[in-house]
Amino acid sequence: MDRRVLVPLLVVFLLVSVLLSIGIGTVSVPIGRTWTFLRAGLFGESISAADVGQYRIIFDIRFPRVLLAAVVGAGLATVGVAIQAMVRNALADPFVLGISSGASVGATAVSVLGLFASFGIYALSAGAFVAALGSMLIVYLVARGRSGLTPLRLVLTGTALSYGFFAVTTVIVFNAPHGEAARSALFWLMGSLAGANWASLPIAAVTVLLGTAWLFARSGSLNALSMGDEAATTLGVHVPRLRATLFALCAAMTGVLVAVSGAIGFVGLMLPHLVRMVVGADHRRVLVVVPLAGACFLVWVDVAARVLAAPQELPIGVLTAGIGVPVFLVLMRRRAYVFGGA
Repeated sequence: MDRRVLVPLLVVFLLVSVLLSIGIGTVSVPIGRTWTFLRAGLFGESISAADVGQYRIIFDIRFPRVLLAAVVGAGLATVGVAIQAMVRNALADPFVLGISSGASVGATAVSVLGLFASFGIYALSAGAFVAALGSMLIVYLVARGRSGLTPLRLVLTGTALSYGFFAVTTVIVFNAPHGEAARSALFWLMGSLAGANWASLPIAAVTVLLGTAWLFARSGSLNALSMGDEAATTLGVHVPRLRATLFALCAAMTGVLVAVSGAIGFVGLMLPHLVRMVVGADHRRVLVVVPLAGACFLVWVDVAARVLAAPQELPIGVLTAGIGVPVFLVLMRRRAYVFGGA
């Protein structure tokens, strides 16, 4: 499909999705009243005292949550594209570097052991981000050999350390002093946007925006890197420096996103392949379309997480896996699709 048609369609669909999804939940609010409350919050218009309760739900709880879902979806899908180009592996996603597993150790330690208690409601995010940075450093030091960061060493190191971090997380949860702490940790490990607020949105949004802009500016280099190190070097790309920079960027973006949303799988694995099927493998097209597609996808997955088992919430990672596994199996059976190179 022509990008000049697809991108405006996705932008419109995303705006409509955001507006509609804000009104959907345990307390349903008609779209007209939703728009009234949004205008009141954005432009300082007055509302009646009887509407204060619904206004709080719409503007203070659901609006930042829906926006954060769009930001996280866009970020995870974009990082998935970058990582698959960096390691030239169609099965790579933001979790292959071991960063999310490392962040899970920090989040679990906060939930179970009470670390970072001085950060208050931000303790979970702070613990996850600090642990993500630590795991990034470990993966980098272990994976970096005499020849620099090679795709195979990155994948093997990230995969191996992911298992190690997962084992640490399991031990912490197993030794939880009470069941509620273990349940809270497990819920976070499967992904949740229940803790979204206005304070957590700017850092994630700025990180995703700057990261995506940087990647788009180097889409030509990503095209060259996808063809192999020798081809990229022939085309004038400094492969070791580009790969090290991509690793740091992807790890930082993953750490920030995991800190605000938990471990949400399959977005960074599935969306890049689906977008390539539509617009081709050129990163100049993929990196324009995939953030919009990821944002639309996660906005509606979050709606499903809120309403399918209301008044309880389902972990988002359960739903993304439920969608991602069959989609991925269908992709593998399509003879016309070559992973990462269609």
